[in-house]
Amino acid sequence: MKISGFTMGKNVSKLYYPIKQSIMSILPIVDEFVIALGDCDEDDTTRQEIERINSDKIKIIDTVWDIEKYPRGMEHAHQTDIAKEHCSGDWLFYLQADEVVHEKYLPVIKARCEELLHDKEVEGLLFNYVHFWGDYWHYHRTHGWYRNEVRIIRNNPEIRSWESAQSFRKIPDFDGLNYRRKENTFKLRVANANASIYHYGWVRPPKFMKKKIRAINENHRGLTFFKKDDNVRKVVEEFDYGNMKLLSRFTGTHPAVMKEVIDKFNWQDELTYKRKSRSRIKHKHETFRYQFISFLERLVNHPIAEFQNYILLKK
Repeated sequence: MKISGFTMGKNVSKLYYPIKQSIMSILPIVDEFVIALGDCDEDDTTRQEIERINSDKIKIIDTVWDIEKYPRGMEHAHQTDIAKEHCSGDWLFYLQADEVVHEKYLPVIKARCEELLHDKEVEGLLFNYVHFWGDYWHYHRTHGWYRNEVRIIRNNPEIRSWESAQSFRKIPDFDGLNYRRKENTFKLRVANANASIYHYGWVRPPKFMKKKIRAINENHRGLTFFKKDDNVRKVVEEFDYGNMKLLSRFTGTHPAVMKEVIDKFNWQDELTYKRKSRSRIKHKHETFRYQFISFLERLVNHPIAEFQNYILLKK
């Protein structure tokens, strides 16, 4: 059995993504790790960060992003597919640059891959998610944050990254362009990986959060839209994590590879852990609607109207 790891990115280090830690977190159980690295700015150090890992398992594929050809975030999916196509494993383990796996899950994940290798009904493995917010000790349990996602897939050319690369779908006769196609696409049949992904995409100093939100909006909506949309521009210019007390407290341990990053935490003075009146656009989880739905979900211990881009098998 062979497992390939893969990811993609552009200006990753410049935007404070822990890509080095992400790669290192699964390196022990993969036979190779492929990175589709976009045409980064001169002041970005992503390549150097990756090269410092000093592993012969790592393969960097140089790419050029084309947002005009792949608008609405589809360049993310296109770049993911480029990395995927260079993988040679039986199973392909996808991690985005802000996703990290705890070392305690590595034996579990490898065992599941071995157990299900010849069960062709299973097209992928589903992971639980822990979405950290603001710092490394608070996370989301609120409505609107996906609880699970597919991160291991079979090496099947019909399985493609989908929409803006959050997940995967089976897309026969793919035209190579429309990653948001829904007609004649099929959700993957998956089994539980019995493991979690730690998502650190919303943990960085506010000044870097502003840069990330701007980059994401430009990739999804274009620079012109960003300049015209007052609300988006205001969120970027005045980004504030808001009241941290609205989130759940994390009492577990972080992946060991994250120690170097967590030790650099120095923006606590820019966070508020008590209610504070401030004129700004509320985050989704702060609104009454999402707070109320989240309360109901905790009450019934079940998600309400949650979109699931997979078919979960009892395996």
